[in-house]
Amino acid sequence: MAPAVHGLCYPPAVIVDVIIPALNEEEALPHVLREIPHELVRDIIVADNGSTDRTADVAREEGAKVVTEHEKGYGAACLRAMRELEADPPDVVVFLDGDHSDYPEELPLLLQPIKDGNAQLVIGSRDKQRAGLTPQQRVGNRVACIALRGLYGVSYTDLGPFRAITYDALMSLGMADRNWGWTVEMQIKAAQLDIAYAEVPVRYRERIGVSKVSGTVRGTLGASAKILWLLGRHVLSDLESEGEDRRP
Repeated sequence: MAPAVHGLCYPPAVIVDVIIPALNEEEALPHVLREIPHELVRDIIVADNGSTDRTADVAREEGAKVVTEHEKGYGAACLRAMRELEADPPDVVVFLDGDHSDYPEELPLLLQPIKDGNAQLVIGSRDKQRAGLTPQQRVGNRVACIALRGLYGVSYTDLGPFRAITYDALMSLGMADRNWGWTVEMQIKAAQLDIAYAEVPVRYRERIGVSKVSGTVRGTLGASAKILWLLGRHVLSDLESEGEDRRP
């Protein structure tokens, strides 16, 4: 029988690799790495985004693989880690923040819909959470999800960073954003390609340390502007494609 933790039934074996983009997460990262269900995961890749503390050292001490991306940006770090998977791809890639705001032990929840054949992309939704999310995060998530529903007919409630996606689906998306638009780009492109998706409720808590995005006015405004810009750009691209298809 599959083992269980906190009432969660672990899905049967699939090859799962975890990607954690991290910038100056020396204090939080050991907690994150220790709480990942290691029996479910083949490799953990920490993408050090130019940290000035011991982030890379503590990651190695906890058994993670470390790659370095000096160009600052959440997406840039994720893309660098993805290149590490190319030689021996997993079945599923899990993205997880390094600040201990997510609950890594809930990883089985994200894997279950994929294992059941019901989804290729699973988002951990923090929609019902009261702790951890700032008011600006809540508003930004709500606006983006309403836009996604209106434009593509998909019913997301969150742009949460804790997510799982099959490797094949991930490669089909052609991910390109190198900073704050990473999560919404993934959901936009999945909608455009009609990739089967699911959401599962996950817990969320106050992060350890100060957020590089929602913890500053500049970061919040920048992330919000980037999300809206990406939505607009992809809508215009879709409209242009439709126009070309209608030409005689």
